Parts: sequence; structure tokens; C-alpha cells
Amino acid sequence: MLTSNIKFQNFKISKINKINKINKFKNDKWFKEIRLLDSLKENYKYSYSKSQIKKINKSKNFRLIGMGGATLGAEAIYQFLNHKIKKKFIFINNLNPRLKNNQKKIKATNIIISKSGNTLETIANSNLLINGSKNIFITENKKSYLSNLANDLKAEIIEHKNFIGGRYSVLSEVGMLPAEIMGLNEKKFKRLNYLINNKNFLNELIKNVSAILKFVKEKKFNSIILNYDSKSENLFKWYQQLVAESLGKKSKGILPIISTMPSDNHSLLQLYLDGPKNNFFTFFSTQDTKSDKINNKFLQKTHNYLRNKSFSKIIYAQKSATEKVFYKKKLPFRSFEVKKRNEEVLGELFCFFILETILLGRALKVNPFDQPSVELIKKETKKILFN
Repeated sequence: MLTSNIKFQNFKISKINKINKINKFKNDKWFKEIRLLDSLKENYKYSYSKSQIKKINKSKNFRLIGMGGATLGAEAIYQFLNHKIKKKFIFINNLNPRLKNNQKKIKATNIIISKSGNTLETIANSNLLINGSKNIFITENKKSYLSNLANDLKAEIIEHKNFIGGRYSVLSEVGMLPAEIMGLNEKKFKRLNYLINNKNFLNELIKNVSAILKFVKEKKFNSIILNYDSKSENLFKWYQQLVAESLGKKSKGILPIISTMPSDNHSLLQLYLDGPKNNFFTFFSTQDTKSDKINNKFLQKTHNYLRNKSFSKIIYAQKSATEKVFYKKKLPFRSFEVKKRNEEVLGELFCFFILETILLGRALKVNPFDQPSVELIKKETKKILFN
């Protein structure tokens, strides 16, 4: 068990050399100085108030406009906990040449998010959608295109803390303001205080990081997520950005690849089983009790083993079978099985993956908090548009 909510099977590696520098990380000065981790704690102070939430909450529909980490965390929350949410959220997270036509009939409050306040795609999308709508901006407390626009519109500005990067911002204002509007309890997401004092969690985290470092040394750079839960697709899109953008530097890095299961049994699984051995795998599933069942009336006798079976049970059987084959073929994998679908579980998953990424960055000697080459693309794009 990783926690009481998450059943976890770590990578089965015969020899994992625990790295002392990592093993005692929670007491190290460098770790304590990572200010963004404050947002994972229960006592984190937001730059918005409960009265602001009440005021914003009068709307029924919301548009979240942003790129990358500005929206991915909220999208993960909205999808994973959708059964608890009554508000409707639309996520504008890419450039679409037909955006205005697609959105013109929808009345919604816009929540426009950009740490820098100068994100090109967010500027373009918000430009078409702000007219006639209530607009709320989440951006740094400094002069920028979006802060100037917000002031011109006399719109509300909520501060995006400058020490929290977009891909790490899910438990800050960026993810928790939308979560509170959705009717969720932000305090229940904050699990770092509990996890950092949980010996079992820390042991599994260290073993996990040490195993991944071993794979990287063996030139296994592909981290393939075999996702058996349709409501976790956005969680792994969030994870994909977190790992790729944090660790992909100095000709180093890990490539997270999301595989939708069991659908990919019929396309990619053959490659995973018998192709190049440069991958390590993550199985992810949930114990969903609500599920359709096989209609026995139309079931052929040849397939009586499916009688009364729920779809959840069929999916679980496929996952278990795949794990057994992976084990026989000596393919490295870990497995997460979520018992409940609530804020605490999602908060624990966010914390685990954030800590994992930071520790991997430390061990690989890369800065997990910047993205220098992405900035080059932004500069070149501006040059082209100016011509």
C-alpha cells in the first residue's frame, strides 16, 4: 500500500541502490527551500478569499482559458471527480481557428490563467471570448499584457504566486480556485503534511525513484502509462507535462507516453511485449463500483464465463492478465490501484508525482523548475509574427 487509499506495487528490481542523498531528502536544506511545496500543505495561504468564491460561484458555466499547467491540473480534477461536481466547465487549452464560432452561443464566466501574463495562445483565445462575459484573471502581480487587459476591463485579478511554476501549480490558486467553484473541498487535497511523515509512503517513493534512475542508466527512457481508468486520462496529461518539461534538459529526460487500455491491447501491446526493451511501465486502475453489466439474454453459451460480469470486472481481469504476462516477460512495471475517487486520493497522487519529479531532477542534475528551450520557441514565434 502507498497509502490507505492507494494500493501500490512498486517496480520489482532485484538490486536497487538507495541513494543516500535522496533517502534523507525531507530533512535536507535544498528540499526545505522549495517554496512551491507550500501549496501542497494545509496551511497554504491563497491570494483569494472565501467571499470572492461566493461571488464568483453565482455563475453556472465557466470557461477556463490557459495553456499547459494553467489548465491541466483543473482538467484532471474535473474529470477524476466529475461525479461530485455540479458546475459546467469548458477548457480552452489550445488554438482553434474556429473558436469564436464554437463558443459564441455559450454564456460563461471566463477564468483566464497565465503565470507570465504574456502567453500567446491565452492572449489570442481570451481576445475572442472576453466581450460580454464576466472575466477573472489569475496572473503574477506585475505588468503584463493580461494584467493590463484586466485593469482596462476593471476585472478581478487573483495573484499567481511567482515561486510556483505552471506545471506545479495544481494545488495553488490555479487549481484550487476552480476546484472550490466546482464545489470541492480544497483542504482535502492537501496531503503533503501527512505523506511526508508516512514512513511507508516515503520508502515506496525512494524505491520508486531509485528504480527509475536505474532504468535511465540502462537507457530505458520511455515511461509508458497503461491507463485502465477513463476518468484519469487528464491526470496523466498533467503528469506527462510535469515529467517531460521538468526533466527534459541537457540531453537527459524521460518521455511519458499515455496508453489507453484495454483499447491499446489491439494496437500497441504487441510492441510493448516484444519490441525494443527501452521502456518501463505504470499500470493505473480504480475500483469503480458503478458499472454496466453483461446482458445475459443475448449472451452465447460459448461465452458463459461472461455471465453477470460487470464491465469493471472484465477490465480488471484484463489488467491483471497483462500484469502477469509482463512479469513473465520480465518487463519492469509498477501498479497503482485507487480504492476511492475523492479529493484525498487525487491530492496524494499529485503529491507523489510532484515529489518523484523533483527527486529525479535532483539526482539527474537538471533544474526541474525551468524550461529554457520552450522560451526559444516563444521568441522565434514573435519574430515571425512581427514580419
